Amino acid sequence: MELRKKVEKIKKGEISCVENVLNFSKKISTPESKELNIFLRLNEDAIEQAKEIDRRIKGKGRVGKLAGLCFAVKSNIAVRGMETNCASRVLQGYVSAYNATVVNRLIEEDAVLLGMVNMDEFACGTSGESSFFGPTKNPKNPKLITGGSSSGSAAAVSAGLCDFSIGSDTGGSIRNPSSHCGVFGLKPTYGAVSRYGLIDLSMSLDCIGPITKNSEDSELIFEVIRGQDNFDTTTVEKEPGKKTIKRVGLANVEGFCDERIMEETRGAVLRVAKDNGLEIVKVDLPIDISLQTYYIIVYAEFFSATRKFDGRRFGVAIDEFAGPEIIRRITGGSEITLAEHEGRFYEAALGAKSLIKKRFEEVFDKVDVVALPTVPCFPHKIGEKVSVEKMYNYDILTTPSSIAEIPAASVPLKKINGFEVGLQVLAPKFHENLIFQFAKLVEKCQK
Repeated sequence: MELRKKVEKIKKGEISCVENVLNFSKKISTPESKELNIFLRLNEDAIEQAKEIDRRIKGKGRVGKLAGLCFAVKSNIAVRGMETNCASRVLQGYVSAYNATVVNRLIEEDAVLLGMVNMDEFACGTSGESSFFGPTKNPKNPKLITGGSSSGSAAAVSAGLCDFSIGSDTGGSIRNPSSHCGVFGLKPTYGAVSRYGLIDLSMSLDCIGPITKNSEDSELIFEVIRGQDNFDTTTVEKEPGKKTIKRVGLANVEGFCDERIMEETRGAVLRVAKDNGLEIVKVDLPIDISLQTYYIIVYAEFFSATRKFDGRRFGVAIDEFAGPEIIRRITGGSEITLAEHEGRFYEAALGAKSLIKKRFEEVFDKVDVVALPTVPCFPHKIGEKVSVEKMYNYDILTTPSSIAEIPAASVPLKKINGFEVGLQVLAPKFHENLIFQFAKLVEKCQK
């Protein structure tokens, strides 16, 4: 059931908020759901919050756009009174004293928080396996990775344990697990959604976005969480235009992607274009330099962001107690930022970032949206030994749009040999509406 319809049923009293919370709570508590290792903490006040919304509905009081819908939050986003641990031993026991802006906006529209979900430790990972609390398992096939780093956020929606979830995306962390779990994940334009309350991985790239079953639901949640926030100076209030899609850019991913995934995504785009009279334009994206640019920026900014986790104010020292992927990035960041290098590596990466942004501007002079695969390969088995290079390459098709600060989403397609596959759709800055527009055409073709 689409979320707008569900809200209408709740407002009419056909479903109560309490019933919705209880239905999800029962499902979360089943052995099968617990085995997936999705939820790390549950909101003990969820029922009381639902009762209050039900009282207002019966009393004809003010009721929000998301009345009674239940959501989950990635464990690097602050929720007042709940442990915000980034799935790390470092912050185990740290209870947030405030809500992230995105959480406040959802609660103000009467959504009910179910709890905090698993993730790659400090959002460093692409498989969902680096959590201190163990890997998140893929609801579509528990032997496979979910993808990361928003592993629990994608898995919770995929498993039907919430109406929607919130994740964070730095270089693909919403889109990657959404592709592997067969759900819809949106990375908004940088600055479209407040990052206040997010524990940084990379301050110049991090975005908060929704994970849902489909584009219609994503559009609803995005309407609520978007917009300017005085606590985050990068945010702006910008209304999307009324543009209609006429030209679709089909990105060349030859050499970067498994041929089966490449053919399936290309076929989906061609079918949509044929059914809707759209023009296909082949485009080249700066894929070759984006991943290297991305990791230099992330290593440097993550190293800087982690210096506060010294074990003196809260938690334990990150340099001593974090997992291997965290240490790898801290070590790399400390090397990149050495005084003797005079910042030249980071400055070079920022220069490459400017070139990538310019390249996308040129692409969007020719087309309205761009389509390409979300992830270049199929998910591997949990525990399977994968090289660091191959693990980092999971983000090779998602990092270009992150660096360009443009919106991007992963739209679920039909399975290939039993594996979930996502089609990635990119649009110009602050034109998430074009992504939703094209995604609806894709979803219609999948039916």
